[in-house]
Amino acid sequence: MARPETDIEAKRQQILETADQMIRDKGAISFTMTDLATAAGMSQSNLYRFFENKDALAEAMAGEWFADLEVIMRELVDADMPVEEKLYQFFARRLVLKRARYDEDPELFASYMELGDEHFEVIKGYVDLADHYMATILAEAMDAGYFKGLELDAVISLVNTMMQPFCNPQLMMMMMHLATEERLRQVIGTILTGLNGDAARRANGDPALHVVA
Repeated sequence: MARPETDIEAKRQQILETADQMIRDKGAISFTMTDLATAAGMSQSNLYRFFENKDALAEAMAGEWFADLEVIMRELVDADMPVEEKLYQFFARRLVLKRARYDEDPELFASYMELGDEHFEVIKGYVDLADHYMATILAEAMDAGYFKGLELDAVISLVNTMMQPFCNPQLMMMMMHLATEERLRQVIGTILTGLNGDAARRANGDPALHVVA
């Protein structure tokens, strides 16, 4: 008889909680699926019925890590607010959540970053999803008259580069005291008022273009 779906999900959650505790105790890199099976009180073959390998486990843990972040991004894309505030809140709300996680347990935060580095291909889909949501907001800003002379792909690339201290967890760990909401608002304001085709060309060393009447 097949095990009820609720039982399967409950067991998967128990395994994830055990893995979370192991990461707290030993770090992300050092534990193996054999270690996890022992800690969860099951055979390794039984563990593989729930997670076929460490990549599958990492994907499930990443899903839990990104769940609240995805809710924030999805709600903001659909929010009825000025695009300037929407772009700020897109980064600010996630910044607040990540900083709270870091303040609660810096070592666990760092261990999760190690896990993400070790299994980057697993979490790349979540990174791409964040880019998709950001692109939607940036396209709305372009419709409102911002980023004149630039294509959307160029805007996405430039904004991603400038926003790294506020959204890249690895950089945030080193710059937590600088990655504040006040600084973020200043940076967003600078991006919106200063990022355009002429500014991008000057940043790349190209001469400014002038129209000759």
